[in-house]
Amino acid sequence: MTQAGRNSRPTAIYLDYQATTPTDPRVVEAMLPWFGERFGNPHSESHAYGWDAEEAVERARGEVAAILNADPREVVFTSGATESNNIAIKGAARFRKRHEGRDRVVTLASEHKCALESVRALEREGFEIAVLPVRTDGLVDLEVLRAALDVRTALVSVMAANNEIGTIQPMAQVAEAVHAVGAWLHVDAAQAVGKIPIDVRAQGIDLLSVSGHKLYGPKGIGALYVRRRPRVRLEPLFDGGGQERGLRSGTLPTPLCVGLSEACRIASAEMRAEAARLEHLGERFLGLLEERLGPVPVNGSRTARVPGNLNLRFAGAPAEEVMAAAPELAVSTGSACSSAKVEPSYVLCAIGLSEEEAACSLRVGFGRMTGADEVERAAGLLADAVERVRARAAAAE
Repeated sequence: MTQAGRNSRPTAIYLDYQATTPTDPRVVEAMLPWFGERFGNPHSESHAYGWDAEEAVERARGEVAAILNADPREVVFTSGATESNNIAIKGAARFRKRHEGRDRVVTLASEHKCALESVRALEREGFEIAVLPVRTDGLVDLEVLRAALDVRTALVSVMAANNEIGTIQPMAQVAEAVHAVGAWLHVDAAQAVGKIPIDVRAQGIDLLSVSGHKLYGPKGIGALYVRRRPRVRLEPLFDGGGQERGLRSGTLPTPLCVGLSEACRIASAEMRAEAARLEHLGERFLGLLEERLGPVPVNGSRTARVPGNLNLRFAGAPAEEVMAAAPELAVSTGSACSSAKVEPSYVLCAIGLSEEEAACSLRVGFGRMTGADEVERAAGLLADAVERVRARAAAAE
């Protein structure tokens, strides 16, 4: 994007809800008192200001635990999913190698960058790693997974829902395979919590990462679920005052914890109805595009998919050119964490797309603030842009 584009005002229609969500006004309202008159340090134990903040943090912990069907004591607050993933992957692997001799870590080629980079960091420490391929629909091949596991496996890390193609992995089946060899399962659920039901007990999850700004909460806050029974042990990433059971030292940001809590409460109450609404919006959007453009391939599974996620392929229309031709739309080519590099999505390449096909793919994300009228307008604007890009390409031949 040009500097002029970066300096322009926000576009009219926001369809990049996988990158981030706007903070729900109800969440903002819940946080506000904790920035001002109720400013106490939740770790101050000698006066009412600290007690007040501590009570708020513990209430928040309970609300986050509730959306996961976890015990509040199993929830550790972090700065977000990147930190949670790092603590879980590195902390679990290092602990198990030191105490049990397990030195193998397994993950999927379609995982988020922060998970893949955490695994690669462990490889540089001497761990053996296995980055497994996924099927063309983005789902894990359970037979390939089982073949990659052995008694040396410390940890398997798998996303609940992919950030680019929205694919929902069969977590209970993955957990069964992982536990058969005594390994632990870490789940990056940043794109799943608040959008689809998550039950750490029923799904057999040992560690799970949450991100506040992916479910209409504030940026800068997240959580890590750490199972207590049977106990999962981690080595902390850094040292300090021993807060959060020694796993994440540092003063907790009470307003952000409260914000994450309120975001989880709202999502729990509204998840089912919102999922149905987003499914309808996605179907309507795709239908309108196909009325204009003919069949539009959807990357990833059409059925095991997070509501509100569409990753679409427009043959003969490179995504970067389409976005430039539709400045009124806020869409993306994939992960916001990888967008500094203009290159084909590694996730799309992992499901078998060619570099050319990946370069012609756009991620479109609908969310809580997306209205039906916006979907109608956005489909028309995107179809116009694709037609213009294709026409220019045809004229240049």
